[in-house]
Amino acid sequence: MSVTYNWALLAPVAVPALGAVLLLVIDLCLPRLGRLHWILAAIILLAGAAFAVPLALPGADSPRRTLCLPNKDCLYLVDHVGVGLQLAALVSAAVVALLAFPIKVPGERAPVLGALVLTAAAGASGVAAAGDLGSWLVMLEVATLPTVVLVALRARRAAIDGALSLLTVSLVSFAILAMGAAMWFAATGGGLLNGGGLLQAAKTPDSHRILVLAMMFIIAGLAFKLSLAPFHSWTPEAVGGASTPIGAYLVVTSKVAALAALLVMVRSMNVLGNPVLGVLGVLAAVSMTLGNVMALREQSTLRFLAWSTVAQAGWVVLPLATVSSTSLRSAAGYLVVYSLATLVAFAVVTAIAHADGRGAATRLRSFGGLLRRRPVLGAALGLALLVLAGLPPGVVGLVAKVLALSPVAGNRLWVLAVVAALNAMLGVAVYLRWLRIILGERQEPVARGRIHPVHTGLVLAGLAGLVVTSFAPQLLLSIVGG
Repeated sequence: MSVTYNWALLAPVAVPALGAVLLLVIDLCLPRLGRLHWILAAIILLAGAAFAVPLALPGADSPRRTLCLPNKDCLYLVDHVGVGLQLAALVSAAVVALLAFPIKVPGERAPVLGALVLTAAAGASGVAAAGDLGSWLVMLEVATLPTVVLVALRARRAAIDGALSLLTVSLVSFAILAMGAAMWFAATGGGLLNGGGLLQAAKTPDSHRILVLAMMFIIAGLAFKLSLAPFHSWTPEAVGGASTPIGAYLVVTSKVAALAALLVMVRSMNVLGNPVLGVLGVLAAVSMTLGNVMALREQSTLRFLAWSTVAQAGWVVLPLATVSSTSLRSAAGYLVVYSLATLVAFAVVTAIAHADGRGAATRLRSFGGLLRRRPVLGAALGLALLVLAGLPPGVVGLVAKVLALSPVAGNRLWVLAVVAALNAMLGVAVYLRWLRIILGERQEPVARGRIHPVHTGLVLAGLAGLVVTSFAPQLLLSIVGG
């Protein structure tokens, strides 16, 4: 049985996967490179992203397929939305690697950490293009399991607690996903996600009921990974205990992987009707409400960003509660905007933690007067918060919220639209609370160390990205075909 291969199409997955092995081999030959392994990891990730860029251009064919069997069923297929999520996963992982580079860790840990980030990024990129149930499940777990070790290797009690919480959730979510996958296979008689067996099973009452139940299990398993309430409990513990760059990975790159996995399944959900989509609507409403309420009372910076992730996850899945031709692009577009703003916020927090000590960056009140003390960091963090709140001049955040609400309003889901609108107003209060601290007076003595040039460069690049995309949001949204 012959299978067709398109290596350029597979490169966004193959390059970081092979790069993880290469990084360990380099460490074996040159063990004294130490933290330079982070630079090598970032270069490998950006090289993988470079292969995805031509596929994301407006004129590129969509979808693109490879690993095709003689019966024309393909195990790897990616459209503009999938390619955009591959780019988001690889670039955000590269940013995490660069954020981690200046931070001192034992020399033997850097190559291991870098290889884990590369492996997880390969899984995040691969799940966006999975065409069969086995590849989808394996790639999703490859994107998830390394994060447990990434959190634990900080080797402090909070990190161990967070890693245990993350491990427990990962095992539970895998069990739930495996159950859903088994039901899917039983109903369709095969593992292809878009094969004829799915349509045939959807027309048979008994198989249709099994498919609906399978999708409920799959949504529940993915809700753990997306930090959707009430499956969110691991998020504050893991993000609060991890190092700040790994916290960025947890709330950005891992969310890209989870959404990519969900979108692959959503393409099949439309044949199952409203019960499945209604569950997503309920999860979206509960998640954004709980996340905003908890963030409003949070005093820890990292836990604040974790609760922000819970709330924003609700906005990400909001468009998927509708049967709309634009719902997938709307969800992916919102996630890309959220990812950029959140990475900028984490870049600022990481820069301050490295320069002044972790204690100076883990309490909201420590950011008092940041705009006066460090104007560039204060401006970048302030604009990132405005984007997350959807307020001018963070116009790209406002556009993303309109994009997420449009399918809901277009399908006349007025209850869900009202809940989202109320949460938009509550979110303004959440992010303005931190912004007021940045603009206010310093409330406690803060050390003034030197910001590392790499952190400065990343903050400046993020600030420029937010400014440019607020003037021209389409530049960012176009990578997912928005």
